[in-house]
Amino acid sequence: MTRGKAKGRLLAVDLVLAMLPLLLPSEEDDCGLEEGSWGLKCLRVLVERCSDSVGGVRARALTNAAQALDVLSERGVEVDRLQQVMRIGNMGLGELLRLRCTDDKAAVRKAALVLITKAIGLIGRPVDESLLCAMGAACSDPLVSIRKAALAAISEVFRKFPDEGVMKEWLQAVPPLVIDSETSIQEECENLFLELVLNRICQAANLSLDDDSVTLEEVFPEGTLDLLKSICDGEVAPCIRKICASLGKKKKLKPLLASSLQNIITISESLWLRNCKPIEKWTAPTGSWWLLSEVSSFAPKSINWKFLSHHWKLLDNVGQEGRGKACSEEEPNSALWAVNRVSLLQTISNVSMELPVVPAAELAESLLTRISNFDMNLSEVDAHVKSLKTLCKRKAKTVKEGNAAILNWSQKLISNAVDILDKYVKETSESAKGRNFITPLSGKPKGKKVASVSKSTSQAVIAVFTVGSLVLACPTASVQGITPLLHTIITSGNSETRQKRLVGGSVSFKELAPSLYIQSWDTLAKICLVDGKVAKRYIPIFVQELERSDMATLRNNIMIAMADFYVRYTALVDCYVSKITKSLRDPCEVVRRQTFILLSKLLQRDYVKWRGVLFLRFLPSLVDESEKIRNLADYLFGHILKAKAPLLAYNSFIEAIYVLNNCTGHGAYSESQESSDRGPALFAIRGTDERSRSKRMHIYASLLKQMAPEHLLATSAKLCAEILAAACDGLLNVDDAAGGAVLQDALEILACKEMRIHPNICSDISEMDEEGGEGGGTASALMAAKGRAVTQVAKKNLIQIAVPIFIELKRLLESKNSPLTGCLMDCLRALLKDYKNEIEEILVADKQLQKELLYDMQRYEAGKGKSKAADVAGPSGSGRSPARHTPSGRAGAAAASVDASARATVRSVLKEVNRNTPTPPLHSMSVPKVKSILGSAGPGSRRPAVLESVRRLQPFESDDEN
Repeated sequence: MTRGKAKGRLLAVDLVLAMLPLLLPSEEDDCGLEEGSWGLKCLRVLVERCSDSVGGVRARALTNAAQALDVLSERGVEVDRLQQVMRIGNMGLGELLRLRCTDDKAAVRKAALVLITKAIGLIGRPVDESLLCAMGAACSDPLVSIRKAALAAISEVFRKFPDEGVMKEWLQAVPPLVIDSETSIQEECENLFLELVLNRICQAANLSLDDDSVTLEEVFPEGTLDLLKSICDGEVAPCIRKICASLGKKKKLKPLLASSLQNIITISESLWLRNCKPIEKWTAPTGSWWLLSEVSSFAPKSINWKFLSHHWKLLDNVGQEGRGKACSEEEPNSALWAVNRVSLLQTISNVSMELPVVPAAELAESLLTRISNFDMNLSEVDAHVKSLKTLCKRKAKTVKEGNAAILNWSQKLISNAVDILDKYVKETSESAKGRNFITPLSGKPKGKKVASVSKSTSQAVIAVFTVGSLVLACPTASVQGITPLLHTIITSGNSETRQKRLVGGSVSFKELAPSLYIQSWDTLAKICLVDGKVAKRYIPIFVQELERSDMATLRNNIMIAMADFYVRYTALVDCYVSKITKSLRDPCEVVRRQTFILLSKLLQRDYVKWRGVLFLRFLPSLVDESEKIRNLADYLFGHILKAKAPLLAYNSFIEAIYVLNNCTGHGAYSESQESSDRGPALFAIRGTDERSRSKRMHIYASLLKQMAPEHLLATSAKLCAEILAAACDGLLNVDDAAGGAVLQDALEILACKEMRIHPNICSDISEMDEEGGEGGGTASALMAAKGRAVTQVAKKNLIQIAVPIFIELKRLLESKNSPLTGCLMDCLRALLKDYKNEIEEILVADKQLQKELLYDMQRYEAGKGKSKAADVAGPSGSGRSPARHTPSGRAGAAAASVDASARATVRSVLKEVNRNTPTPPLHSMSVPKVKSILGSAGPGSRRPAVLESVRRLQPFESDDEN
C-alpha cells in the first residue's frame, strides 16, 4: 500500500499510526525501534510519505508523524534515536520540515508547522536558518489557519531556544502581525510579545550590582540586553510601539516593567563609574530609554522623578559640552546621546502630571532656552517643542491659559528664527555679489572664516527646521515673515530668472547650502498643511520640483509632503495623480519604495481611487529591481487588492497588455496617453528579448492568479476578441514591433498554466478556507459542480470562438511569413492538449491544421518518451556492472519502440498532408466570420462581420472601486 495508488498510501499512513502503540510493548523500552523491527519499518514508511507526490498523503503523513512523536515520547524513546528515525536518506528532520513549510499545498504547510511545534526538541541547536526563514515567511501566508500555526511554531522555537538568530527572526515575523486583519491573530501576537519579551525584561527589576560583576551580561539574564537592542530596530519599532499602546490600553503592562528598565539604566551607569571610566563616554543599554518612553505613559507613578532629573541634567550637560564637536571623531557617542535625550524628553512628557510644580517650571525654562539657541541636533528639536507644549498644557490652570502661553513663546521663537534666516540670506547674497567684482585671492580661505560660515549655515538650518516644528505645534502662530524668505531660498536655484540676467547675478542656495535648501522645502510644506491659502499657491510648485529635481533626498521629502497634502487637500491634489505616480519609476530605490508605500496607504484609506492609469502604473513594481519593492507589490496585489477590488485585475487586463508594450492600438489606452505626456513610455516594458518578455509574463501571471475561474474564461474570450481578432481585421498591425509584441503576449497568455481551467480548480482555491463547520461538505460539492460547469463552458468557448479566430490568424501570419506562426502553433497545441481525442471535432473546418497539430503533438510525445527512457536507463546503467547489459537493453528496446511508433505516425500524417489538400478559405467554412470589437480599421473601410458568439458574451459588472 505504501507504493500503490494514492488511496492505498493514504490508508497506509493511517494504519501505521494505529499500529504503532501495539508495536511498542512497554514504556522505557525501545526494542520496538531496533533495526529490522516492524516498529522501525512503520515509522520509516510514515516519514517517507511526508515527501509523497500527492498533497493529501503528505499532509496526512505529517499530521500522523506529529501524533507518533507524542506516542514515542510517552514510551521514553531517546532523542538521538528519534533523530535517526526521522531521517530520509541524507535529509534530516530540519530539511524535511523546511521543504514542507514552503509546499504549494496549504494543508501540507499547516501540518508541517504543527509538526515543528511537536518536534521542537528533535530539531536541536542551533536552529537551521533556512527553517527559521520558512517559518517567518509562513507568518505572512494568505490563509488565516497557516498564519496561526506559523505563529505558534516560531514562538515555540523562541521559547525553547532563545538564541540571537531565533530572536531576530521572531521579531521580524511576529510583531508585524499586530496589524493583521484577523483579530484573534492580533491578540495572540500581543500575548506572545508580553510573555516572551516584556516578561523577560521584567526579571531585571530586583537585580543588584555584585562586587564581582565586570560586564552587564553577567548581571542581567541571558538575552535581556539583546532583546532591548533588537526591539528598537527601525523596521520593527512601529509595530512594537503599537503593541505597547494596545497592551497599555488593556491594562496589561505591569508597573514592574518600568521599574526594571530604570534599574537596567542605573546599574549600567554604576558599573561604568565603578570601572573608573569618564561619564561623557557612557551610554545606556541600547533600547532601554526607547522602551521606557513607550511604556511610561501607562505607568506614570512607577517613574521616579529623581531618576529623570538626574539623567536629564547628565544628558543635557554632556550635550552642551560637546556642542561644537557633535560630528567630530572625538564624540562618537553624540548621536546616541541625542537619541537618548529624545526618549528621555518623551518620558518626561508622559509623566508630566506627576511632576512637582517647581521642577516642572524649571524644566520648561530650560527647554525654552535650549530651543531659542538654535544649536541642537535636528532630531531633538521636535522632542523639545512637544515636551514644552505638554508641560504648558498640563501645568496651566485652564485650557485658555495654556494655549495663550504656547502661542506666546511660539511667536517669539518664530520671530527670532526669521531674524537669523534674514541675516543669513542677506550676508550670503552680498558675499555672492562681491565675488563677482573682486578678483579671488590665491590660496585657500582662512579656517576661521570657513568655520564661521559653517556655523551660520548650521544655525540657519536649525532655525528653519524649528519653525516647521513650531507651526505644527501651534497652527495659529503667524508665519507672514518666514514665508517670503523660504520662497526666496527655494526659487534661488531656477535657471531662468530675471536676477541672473542682471549684473552681479543671484546666489543659488541649492549649490551653496543644500541642507538649507531641502529644509526650506520641508518647512514650507508644514506651513501649507496648516494654511490653505499658502497651500493653493505652492502645491503646483511642489509637483513641479518633484518632477525635475536631481536631489533624491528632496524628491523623497516632497513625496511624503504630497501624501499629507492628499489627506488634507484631496480635491486640490487629485488632479496631479498622474505626475505623482511617476515617482514609482524614480531612479532612486528609496524614493520608489516610499512612493509605493505612501500611495498604497492612501488607496487603502480611499483617498486615492483605483481609476485611470493608477492601477496600470503600479504593475511594473511587481518586477522592480529591488526585492523589497517586489515583495510589497506581491502583498498589495495578492492580499489587499484582491479583497478590496476583486474585479480590477479582470477589468484592466487587456489594457495592461497594451500599456506594458507601449502599443497605441487600444482606444482607452490612447486616451490615457494623450493626457499623460511621457508616462506611457516610462511605465512600459517593451521589447521582444527574453528579459522583457519574462517580466511582462510575470505581471500577467500575478493578475491571472487573482481571477476566479469564470473570470479566466471571460479573459480568454476577451483576448481572442480584442487582440487576435483585431490582428485578423487589420486593426492591430502585427508588422509593427509593439503590435507584434502584443499579439505574442496574448498567445503566450492563452497557453500559460495560469490560464488553464481544470475541473478541480475551485476545490484547490478553497482547500484551506474550510476550517470546520457543518456546511463544509456542501460547499465542497458546490465548488466541484462549479468547476465542472466552467470546464464545459471553456470547451464550448474554444470551439465556437477561439478556433475560428485561430484559423483566420494562421492564414494571415502564413501569408506574411511572420515568425509569430510558431507562437500560434505552440498556443494551439497547449490549448488542445486536453482534447486529444476531440481534435477532429474541434478542427473540422481545417483538416490541414488538424494534421499539423497532430504531427506536432506526436513529436512532442515522442521526445517525452525518449527522455523517460533515458531516465530509466541512467540509474540502471550506473548500478551493478555484471547486470549492466540487461537494463540498458530493456531501455534501448523501449526507446526503439517509441521511435518506431513515432515514425509510423509521422509517415501517416505526412502522407495525408502531402496530398496537396489546401486549407479551405474562411468564407466556405460553416463558422461565423471574425470581427474585432475595437471598431473599424479606418474611415473608409467596410465594417467586417462580428462574431456572433463574441457579441452574445455578457460583460461582468464592475465593482465599486471606480
